Amino acid sequence: MKAILLAGGKGMRLRPLTIHTPKPIVPIFGRPFLHYQIDLVRKLPEIDEVILSLNYQPRRIEEMFGHGDGLGVRISYVVEATPLGTGGAVKYAGGSLDETVVVFNGDVMTQVDLSAVLRLHRERKAKATIVLTPVANPSAYGLVETDPDGNVRRFLEKPKPEEITCNTINAGIYVLEPETFDRIPKDTVWSIERSYFPSLVERREAFVAYVYDGYWIDIGAPDKYAQVHRDIMDHRFAAPPFEGTPLGFAMVSPEARVEDGARVDGPCFIDEGTVVKAGAHVAPYSVIGRQCQIEEEARIEGSIVWANTRVGRDAVVRQSILGRQCHIGRNSILDGGIVLGDKSVVTDYSRL
Repeated sequence: MKAILLAGGKGMRLRPLTIHTPKPIVPIFGRPFLHYQIDLVRKLPEIDEVILSLNYQPRRIEEMFGHGDGLGVRISYVVEATPLGTGGAVKYAGGSLDETVVVFNGDVMTQVDLSAVLRLHRERKAKATIVLTPVANPSAYGLVETDPDGNVRRFLEKPKPEEITCNTINAGIYVLEPETFDRIPKDTVWSIERSYFPSLVERREAFVAYVYDGYWIDIGAPDKYAQVHRDIMDHRFAAPPFEGTPLGFAMVSPEARVEDGARVDGPCFIDEGTVVKAGAHVAPYSVIGRQCQIEEEARIEGSIVWANTRVGRDAVVRQSILGRQCHIGRNSILDGGIVLGDKSVVTDYSRL
């Protein structure tokens, strides 16, 4: 059995972070995001291969994951010459398969029980099974309506308040039978959500929903990307590196150096090779990547700092995200929602 991870998107909502780093490998505590999806997929014993469907900067991803050595599952790649949409990507990656396929959108983090999803799919002899998740504000999403037996009946794209009949949205996880792929045109931009799924409903084929009300998040925007880090530190999502640690844990690599007089308050994460100098303060929910330098009296508050970045003396970085190799000048203040791409320079005494 194969899993297809749709990892070809450009990550436009995460820019400028994704200009040089494809979204599937943006770091979460220094670990590429795609690792978390692979961790989930390989819990399903039936899956013997993960197919990564790529388009944007594919070489970066291939170099990082190789053939899956040490990951517990074999990894292969298909690279679209031009983006084909979610349906076109599934056809391109799995068009020659003759076995059931699990498909993941490339920006979803969840702890759904894939074994239970597959069991429902088989029990109902479904052509397709979609995982749905309930949301608090249905009007902000496209909704998926089901009948009392869990059959998918309708897709509602951002309905008006009077049109809302349910609160379940597409969670971006599917179990599909490849015999249905013949309706997807070859080498054509095609949407699995807007074209493939509606075709199943129109033809009244067995198309069922698995409703999952546990942890689920789309990491594709800066606020959600930051939220994932907080959720892992708070144990709302059980994952490395905080899985099994006490609440409020300050995880400092043995290869990091925190000088006397520096203050580190958990929960937080400081990766290897980083230096936190005397008088600096790393406040809760801060994440500092490898080989960073936090100078004297600098403050990092609830921010994510990627590798090889320097934060100057008396600077404050608050509720922000900094890419790799940034330089934040002394006495600068970055306050609330600032996102800087790789190699950004903020000069001394600046205010953002």
